[in-house]
Amino acid sequence: MTRNALLESLVAACLVTGAVAGASYAAPPNLLALATARNRMVDEEIVGAGVKNPRVIEAMRKTPRHEFVSVAQRPYAYFDMALPIGNAQTISPPFVVAYMTEQLDPQPTDKVLEIGTGSGYQTAILAELANEVVSIERHAGLLDEARLRLADLGYHNVTLIHGDGTLGWPEKAAYDRIMVTAAAAQCPPALFAQLAERGILVIPTGSADYQTLQAIHKVNGQPRIIDLSQCRFVPLVGAQGWPE
Repeated sequence: MTRNALLESLVAACLVTGAVAGASYAAPPNLLALATARNRMVDEEIVGAGVKNPRVIEAMRKTPRHEFVSVAQRPYAYFDMALPIGNAQTISPPFVVAYMTEQLDPQPTDKVLEIGTGSGYQTAILAELANEVVSIERHAGLLDEARLRLADLGYHNVTLIHGDGTLGWPEKAAYDRIMVTAAAAQCPPALFAQLAERGILVIPTGSADYQTLQAIHKVNGQPRIIDLSQCRFVPLVGAQGWPE
């Protein structure tokens, strides 16, 4: 199926308009069409692009990305592209989510801190892979929506917090893994301090326009930094990040 044909089928699967029904409303999604699109996305855009971790691949197959975007954006949910979620924030492209998760390598017994809940999609992927996820979001409206969405989808190992993600959440430290889904000039010291020994922190760092995704390992209390790829994320705003 071509990209245009797939888009047309997903539009039909996701929306019913007034031209069809006499009034404009969102219909129940065609779950089979969406599942087919999700599997195609995983095969072509994630496995095909080099992600190999079988647990990450399975989590990407299982998690319904269309539930984490607006009804208007659902036809695009299973293309490898960022989508707007409000408050000048975006949901990351699926490959970026899978790649960052693979580099983070969360284990079934891990406690994970996520900075930047957004729509909750990355949170859900982490919740599939780890024992516990603590996620911080500075936009209260996005957090409220994510809380309802994650609860409706049955994720009960997630704690959502409204606050300054650059300061982390010391009440539940130390964390085996920390994922930051916004870009900082450098890793906030508070986050590295809350990372457990032998833990991994994944974060994009650099300027507002040009960043490098890094995996920071804590070894004998010191950072061992591995540069992964070039990237571009929204800025990490807070006391140890970019100003408002």
